[in-house]
Amino acid sequence: MRLSGKTAALLFLFILISPLYSEEDEGSPPDESLMGEQAVPGEETPPDEEIFLSEETIPDPQPDPEGENSPPDEKIILAGESIPVEEPLDDDAFFFEAPPLIFEVPEFETRTFDAIFPNFSRMQRMIAMDNRGLRHSFTKDEPAALIPNPDLEIDLLGSVMKKNPSHLIEALILVPYKKKEFDLLDIYNALGRIEKIKNYPALMNGNDFYVFTESSRIESARNRKAIPDPPPAVTLPFADTMYLCLKEINFGNLFIRADISISAYGITYSMTNFTDVRYFLVPMMRAERFNTIIYLEPVKEGVLIYSMTGFYIPGFIADRVNLTPSINRRIEIFTNWITDGLREQENN
Repeated sequence: MRLSGKTAALLFLFILISPLYSEEDEGSPPDESLMGEQAVPGEETPPDEEIFLSEETIPDPQPDPEGENSPPDEKIILAGESIPVEEPLDDDAFFFEAPPLIFEVPEFETRTFDAIFPNFSRMQRMIAMDNRGLRHSFTKDEPAALIPNPDLEIDLLGSVMKKNPSHLIEALILVPYKKKEFDLLDIYNALGRIEKIKNYPALMNGNDFYVFTESSRIESARNRKAIPDPPPAVTLPFADTMYLCLKEINFGNLFIRADISISAYGITYSMTNFTDVRYFLVPMMRAERFNTIIYLEPVKEGVLIYSMTGFYIPGFIADRVNLTPSINRRIEIFTNWITDGLREQENN
């Protein structure tokens, strides 16, 4: 009997697919090429069935039972995109080599004393290197005498004048190197010895006069509980703020906010009273009206300590009480405190 072309094609298709259905009906194990998602217990997936990308294994795609999509041996579905198997994955396509990042840290050459104060006479330079250094007192209407090179932007006078002081004191001393040259970290640690301030006297009538009977850090402007000084720092911060309590022999407790800022060449240490200064309950100086800014820089000859102090005293008090010598002695105490703090760093 001769079959038509259409009937012959259907018969051939039935013969082709019938073994697959007969195997499933008889409980034979599924063909692994079609059921790649089922692993045989106790066996590992053969290496040729794994593709590694960024250290993740991409599982074999599941067969489409409806036959609507291409068989799994023709496609691999990855992140919603079809990648033909005929085109092998190029590992280099998923990696790139970034150019190395190079950070250049600028090197700053140590400056000289003359570069910062170029217009000093020989006598001024000698006095600056003496133990007491240079000192100059003046009022807000008078010019300063110790002016650094304006190109270096060390403008302590401009910063102090923002507080509108009535009286000012400028001071300069150069602490020479002995055992070693100091760096900014040495200076920062010297400024951290708050508990030692009380140990430094001022010279009065040829005798040592201890102005501060107690000195300590406090928690904050609101919490005035005394706290100990921390151990010396091993790294230099960009900035720092600390709060101090200095018990003064005449004015009682002085509460000070000390702000430290670090620049490329030096450290600026600014102290301001955040409460009123009183003398026997009489307000002598309002809060934020006393300001001492100390600039410290290691130069070739030693450590430069340059300070500007401004304070406001009402006219009726200034006419009766001369506070300039008293504040001058306190500046001397701070200078000696810093100098000894630097010497202590030489032994560390």
